[in-house]
Amino acid sequence: MKLTVVGCSGSFPSAESACSSYLVEADGFRLLLDMGNGALGELQRHIGLYDLDAIFLSHLHADHCIDMCAYFVARYYRHEGGRCGPIPVYGPEGTERRMVTAYEDVPDEQAMREVFDFRTLKSAAFEIGPFQVRTERVRHPVEAYGIRIEHGGSVLTYSGDTGPCAALDELAADADLFLCEASFTHGKEDIPALHLNGREAGQVASAAGARRLVLTHIPPWTDAALNLAHAAEVYGGPAELARAGAVYEL
Repeated sequence: MKLTVVGCSGSFPSAESACSSYLVEADGFRLLLDMGNGALGELQRHIGLYDLDAIFLSHLHADHCIDMCAYFVARYYRHEGGRCGPIPVYGPEGTERRMVTAYEDVPDEQAMREVFDFRTLKSAAFEIGPFQVRTERVRHPVEAYGIRIEHGGSVLTYSGDTGPCAALDELAADADLFLCEASFTHGKEDIPALHLNGREAGQVASAAGARRLVLTHIPPWTDAALNLAHAAEVYGGPAELARAGAVYEL
């Protein structure tokens, strides 16, 4: 598997990065994890606009999904060969309605279905292209999912947005790369059902036996280096901060 960080900023884009979006590739198949603010523009640095094969939306907060509205325009109106066929979009209950509401001026209520094949996420194991995936509902104020992706004996886990929970521990078990949110700062914010801090991300990685930890979804107002230092206090493996454009081979 190949993982490319398209965007990694939390809450809103920073000067250096779009919001959450991560491209996973294997065997010619391209799966995008989330499409937050600014992600569609950055995605085109790495692949063609119409080269995606499937999209996973961890939840429906804008910093994880709002560029789907722009992608609708690209697929519905502007493809040189005519309107694009529907691409699978895995998201929580109500994803289609949320996207239609956000875009507002769709030609009709069915328009998004012409280019997006909406599939409702549940806690389950299934296949997306060549990937074996497992999704579990994690701890967030809205319905949200983490995902475990397996291919060729390698495991990538993406936390989405979550507070500490058993589901995340299970998804991260023995992961080769654990892409984990660390929005909060240890000792500063304490809202356990909303986000993780750097120390908590390190604790999850350590308990899960993850081989590599990449901290992501850190808002521009948060000291990312401090979050990484807190993670390193409790996790002995290689740990680093996600950065836009970074590529990992698993």
